[in-house]
Amino acid sequence: MSEQRISTTNLRKMALFGYFSLLIYMPIWLIVLSPNSALSTTTSLLLFTLPLLFPLKGLLQGNPYTYAWSNFIVLIYFLHSLTTLWVIPEERHWALLELVFASTMFIGCSYYAKYRGQELGLSIRKAKKDK
Repeated sequence: MSEQRISTTNLRKMALFGYFSLLIYMPIWLIVLSPNSALSTTTSLLLFTLPLLFPLKGLLQGNPYTYAWSNFIVLIYFLHSLTTLWVIPEERHWALLELVFASTMFIGCSYYAKYRGQELGLSIRKAKKDK
């Protein structure tokens, strides 16, 4: 049991590292390092920072359910990084960094939600009724 507790603590740290890295990195990349002339600063902030703010409270509280559904949000950053890798060769290094942060968050969130949910006795499956 103690090994799993250590595991969930490390997985939570991993998920939060990826999350806060994206939260800090995305505005810096899109506004300071490589501003897009087609998007205003406000639009860039709304598109790439606002979605990350939705799970903030639940992630800080350690809610496994929030860690699970926040993976849907991190998919935005997967798609953005992979698209940028493919389409804009001069920004590949920035997109790779985004992909690393998104992957870190995704893996950390997935396994934290699974193992912490097990520790708490939570389940997504309905209990089978004994006949």
